[in-house]
Amino acid sequence: MAESIPAITLPPADNPQQEGIWLQQALHQWLDQEFLPEPANEEIAARAAQVFVRHRMEGENDVGSLLIAVLTEMQAFDFSNSFYGEFAVANAMSDLLLDSLGIDRCCGQ
Repeated sequence: MAESIPAITLPPADNPQQEGIWLQQALHQWLDQEFLPEPANEEIAARAAQVFVRHRMEGENDVGSLLIAVLTEMQAFDFSNSFYGEFAVANAMSDLLLDSLGIDRCCGQ
């Protein structure tokens, strides 16, 4: 029988606004490097960080739940001026969070 994947949680948020600033900058940099730097990237990163901060302020620490929150709320964002969509943004945010925790996300580890 397959084992379930354990939840990955962030430490409780001491300063969610600071976390949001970090995420916005890191995500914006990732978006610019992944394809082409484009004006929409700044707006995408700001919106994703806003969703993240709100959920952290509400006490959410589970990375999977944060990913779903960003994915769900970014569905209302207009990506027509971008190469990206809500799945790419939510997954990038999750990868950045895992990297910040020192978790190797390669090869199912």
